[in-house]
Amino acid sequence: MTTGRWPRVAAVAALSASLLGGCAGTVIDDNFSALEAYGTEKLGTPPRWLQSDGERSRMAAEVERMLAKPLSLADAQRIAVGYSPAFQVVLAEAAAASADATRSARVANPVLRFEHLWREHDGERDLDIGRALSFSLFDVLLLPARREQAEFRQRQTRLKAAAALVAKVGELRQAWVEAVAAGQLADYRAAVAEAAEVGAELARRMQQVGNFSRLQRAREQLAYADAVAGLARARHTATAAREALTRVLGLPAGLAARLQLPAHLPDPPAKLPDDSDEALRSARDERLDLRLARAELDRLAAAMGLTRVTSVVDGMHLSLQNNSESGEVRQRGYEIELPLPIFDFGDATRAGARARYMAALHGVAEVARRAGSELREARAAYRSAWALERHYREEVVPLRETISEEMLYQYNGMLIGIFELLADGRSRVGAVIAAIEARRDLWLADAALKGAMLGSPIPPPAMQTGAAVADAGGGH
Repeated sequence: MTTGRWPRVAAVAALSASLLGGCAGTVIDDNFSALEAYGTEKLGTPPRWLQSDGERSRMAAEVERMLAKPLSLADAQRIAVGYSPAFQVVLAEAAAASADATRSARVANPVLRFEHLWREHDGERDLDIGRALSFSLFDVLLLPARREQAEFRQRQTRLKAAAALVAKVGELRQAWVEAVAAGQLADYRAAVAEAAEVGAELARRMQQVGNFSRLQRAREQLAYADAVAGLARARHTATAAREALTRVLGLPAGLAARLQLPAHLPDPPAKLPDDSDEALRSARDERLDLRLARAELDRLAAAMGLTRVTSVVDGMHLSLQNNSESGEVRQRGYEIELPLPIFDFGDATRAGARARYMAALHGVAEVARRAGSELREARAAYRSAWALERHYREEVVPLRETISEEMLYQYNGMLIGIFELLADGRSRVGAVIAAIEARRDLWLADAALKGAMLGSPIPPPAMQTGAAVADAGGGH
């Protein structure tokens, strides 16, 4: 082979590698477009990848406009997946993983070796020039298999990014519901404390004029003290929940101070969603964790064929040489380097590949069974939360309001005194608080069910509203 043909050989090899390996930037853009489509279809909120100062500035301006009014759940999701630095890290890491997968499908660059040697003897100088261009012939022969493995990695990257998106939205939904409910409870506790203060002051004055005993006054003061303590705890909970939401949104201190929340949670759905066994089975098959486990199984199955070859021969290098020496005819030729399987026949490598495949096979079954269990649990939790919220809204709270109205009629008819009326008001507090907590638990269960259906399960809420009624209504 002449020296002039070498650049053409290198150019052909580089062109082949670029065509077979694909453009990393294009693949990254395609993966992000797929993530945008998934976010729009499944979550109603596509992510945004901020790659320049201009994009970040425009997004910051949008966030300021959204924070100018009470933050809805939809706007909160847009901020979490389009502005939060934590999710921008996820998108950048997904792009890096995609670039690594693209690189793994390319042939390694050829190596050019150039030697310039001389010797001097009796005033004469002999010159030896060695030229060699070497590349891995093994990489070229296995390029189709490597491309297939790279495509499996790209598929896994897309699924992992979608799972991270679902997890972020689920975390945001929980944080938003907790923050709104905590603020609503704190406002109600403030009204309760204000009413209890009026009762305590009235009891103090009535004792001064001799119309109230010390025991009766102490009871009213204790009720006020309990109300103040409950208000302090509720305000702390509201502050903590608000800060937790701020962290999920990724807001800096300046924007966090402008965050406004709705006065109460949205109304519950009028009827239960379709959560039949057939719908849950369909959702299970589309869950991201199950799809990711199946993708890993497919990758390992394809890799086993490659392992059968690479476990015996794991390298083959071809070197094209063109050497010249003073006073000698130019020397041309090639050199092949091939490892011989004498000490390692690759049996351990093949056994390891089979074991990893079997582990992935059983892993798919385990993920499928766990997914079914999580869906059934999330469905049961949602049904219970929906029924409990409806029970408090349609039964408990109206009954408490009826009792309060009757107590007011009796007070107006001078059948009971003011303190009996205040005691009834304290009993009503427990029912209202339990109703607020029941609605909070319903929306938390809704977030848990949606996360379980998409493959990023979150724990369903622990419904303890009955204990709230006992704590708020007992002892007064």
